[in-house]
Amino acid sequence: MNSLIFGANGQDGYYLNELCKAKGIKSLAISRSGDGIRGDVSDYEQVEQFIKEHRPTYVFHLAATSTTRHDALFENHAAISTGTLNILESVYNHSPNSKVFITGSGVQFYNDGNPISEDTAFEASSAYAVARIQSVYAARYYRSLGIKAYVGYLFHHESPLRKPNHVSQKIVLAAKRIVHGSEEKLQIGDVNVEKEWTFAGDVAQGMMTLVEQENICEAVIGSGKTHSIKDWIEVCFSHVGLDWTRYLEQAENFQPEYKRLVSNPALMHSLHWQPKIELRQLAAMMIETI
Repeated sequence: MNSLIFGANGQDGYYLNELCKAKGIKSLAISRSGDGIRGDVSDYEQVEQFIKEHRPTYVFHLAATSTTRHDALFENHAAISTGTLNILESVYNHSPNSKVFITGSGVQFYNDGNPISEDTAFEASSAYAVARIQSVYAARYYRSLGIKAYVGYLFHHESPLRKPNHVSQKIVLAAKRIVHGSEEKLQIGDVNVEKEWTFAGDVAQGMMTLVEQENICEAVIGSGKTHSIKDWIEVCFSHVGLDWTRYLEQAENFQPEYKRLVSNPALMHSLHWQPKIELRQLAAMMIETI
């Protein structure tokens, strides 16, 4: 067995690549940057060549810019929407037995704070959501042509590989600097926002669990458990022996995208998958990583 991972330079790609190795699956990690094979999922000729040459057992499409900002509209459209079409068309023409995993997101659904499942209606609330929605409809179209196109809707997840500008890693790094003598204050917007804090390695296992099913489907991959940003701050700072209330400042003019984002992972639970790493374990993992 072999796999192609597009967008392999991010945290999901790293853990998925490691999982493939552990399972004896030869994996080609493809991204526009990093140490793997260079390739751009938005370039059809490149994607076609990879698919045609390797005829993979699995294809994972993870490439995206991790932001919902409008100014990332074209970049996300190229990576997510065009990338999905490039992969599916190449599979259709050259490797029709491949199983394809298309990444979806919890933020492409209508969100009223209640748990979101695969059956929740989509909502084009951002340019990023538009690209995700387009890619899902492409997957459904190619599924009607006989392609094994799976969709996994991912909710908030973390790892030590998270980039420093992300709020979770920002908090971790601030706690580490402060405990070593920094006099800085941590500026955060709405600390009452609730989201899931799943380990990226567990999410990668969920992706693999989904594509190993013979029943081709779409599934929410999340913990179904929320914690506030304040909970994360408290856990991270207490891990290094600090009182977080002494170091927090409210960021002005901050408008959160949502108040609560939570999944209903009942389908994935029925496939015998659920996350293993809890909030405190995840915080410890990120803080103790050099």
